[in-house]
Amino acid sequence: MLKLIGLVKPLTGYMILAILMGLVGHLCATFITVFGGYAVLNLAGLETPLSLGAVFACVLLFAVLRAVLRYAEQGCNHFIAFKLLAIIRDKVFRALRRLCPAKLEGRDRGDLINVITSDIELLEVFYAHTISPAAIAFLFTIIMCLFIGSFYWAFGVLALVAYLTVGIVIPLVISKASGDTGMQFRTKSGELSAFVLDSLRGLPETIQYGAGKTRLAEMNRRTDALSDDEERMKRMAGRDTAVTNTVILLFDLAMLFLSASLFQAGQVDFAGVLIPTIALFSSFGPVVALAALGSTLQNTFAAGNRVLDILEEEPLTEEIAGKEAVEFHGAKVEHVSFSYRSSKGEKSGATGEGLDVKESEENSLILDGISAEFPEEKIIGITGRSGSGKSTLLKLLMRFWKVDHGNVAISEKNIEEINTDNLRDMESFVTQETHLFHDSIRNNLRIAKLDATDEELVEACKKASVHDFILSLPQGYDTPAGELGDALSGGERQRIGLARAFLHGAPFLLLDEPTSNLDSLNEAVILKSLREEQEERTVVLVSHRKSTMRIADKVYSVEHGRVS
Repeated sequence: MLKLIGLVKPLTGYMILAILMGLVGHLCATFITVFGGYAVLNLAGLETPLSLGAVFACVLLFAVLRAVLRYAEQGCNHFIAFKLLAIIRDKVFRALRRLCPAKLEGRDRGDLINVITSDIELLEVFYAHTISPAAIAFLFTIIMCLFIGSFYWAFGVLALVAYLTVGIVIPLVISKASGDTGMQFRTKSGELSAFVLDSLRGLPETIQYGAGKTRLAEMNRRTDALSDDEERMKRMAGRDTAVTNTVILLFDLAMLFLSASLFQAGQVDFAGVLIPTIALFSSFGPVVALAALGSTLQNTFAAGNRVLDILEEEPLTEEIAGKEAVEFHGAKVEHVSFSYRSSKGEKSGATGEGLDVKESEENSLILDGISAEFPEEKIIGITGRSGSGKSTLLKLLMRFWKVDHGNVAISEKNIEEINTDNLRDMESFVTQETHLFHDSIRNNLRIAKLDATDEELVEACKKASVHDFILSLPQGYDTPAGELGDALSGGERQRIGLARAFLHGAPFLLLDEPTSNLDSLNEAVILKSLREEQEERTVVLVSHRKSTMRIADKVYSVEHGRVS
């Protein structure tokens, strides 16, 4: 809770304003009833500090003030909430960028989507309906205890016990009784989102193999389980409300009996019976709001924990800045060993080159003391069976991961001493799976160079043998790529990925199976382009195809984490 409150700092002024308006508004609501008590005393002919006319004028004024202040408080709270949600989203996406790709490579995409959408949305409850109500309840309790206690000290003590019981004791008991129900609900919700996303992506395979009924049954099972959890949480909330109202009634009766006893003993007059009792009856609003939070915030805090986990998670490779810029003059790896770790949460459920790294595994050795050189203006091929560490080697050159032992250097300088932006400018990395955004082909290409001219786009696409295909589309370069790139074939997406790399123009080009989805004709065009690019850049080419390796100046074979 303290960490979530800490995010309010940029909007502290608005929060203070909301608290003040809420406090005055609740006091107005309570004292409307108190003024009613004074009206009764006036009608009974007893002496009061206000005349009957003044009492009705105050009631009218406080009623109008209550309406205005309530509206203003809620408006201010929701402004704070939605402004903070925007700030939190910005922080989350900055955190994801910082954690990529090592920490997120194997993370469940559906669960991650759930965190950055519904979990963040749930925090609106906390910022709009929790922080200011808690502060209001604290200040309101002090004021009302002083007012009620002014008639007799015991009344103030009883009121304080009542407020503390309803506003603190009951929520704590409810929270403890609820356990981790909220976190379980958020976790299952994330799992369901992941399952639905996976089902949508795999819909063609599901239809092809007639697995629709099985998939639907599993989705229904998960949905029913989530509904059962939510039903249980709603029942708990209803029970908690009943407990709160019962406790309030008991304290109201206690105040009535205490004041009546003191009246009989001559300790207080009739006003000392009526006004404190009415004041307590009508003043539980702020603390009741806290009591209700005991159950409703279980879900919200669970969402907050998941969001904070991302904000506080440490990246495996830190951003480097402040170093002297480096120009590319070749690269090399020397005696490099590397393993994906899953212990101590360093890497959870990640995958590496076809290797599934499970939580129970302590160590999965991928590369074992390999050395290789990548001279300027040369094409270096890397072959080897699946899972041998070829793709991992490219990721180490990109500094996606830190090596366990050995040295990865560019221009004779360890990449741990090169600015991250400088490193990204020197390297282009084309992975086996090209991701296309739900945007036009033109904008998908320009992600590699935001200020690229149309001529540069065309030149890059010609080198990747995709220009003629794009022109054949109804809208040419402005054709939408489609949701998840599904409007294009694997080969077409792969060629767009290569066009991005050519457009980026980096001197160190890392290609992971760049022609695996291409026919021999398109492969020949691309290999010809790579050969022509050789005078301007160094190319590292990972491939199983012997035809692809023919253009390489030197070929390394990776087997069992070693190079030959």
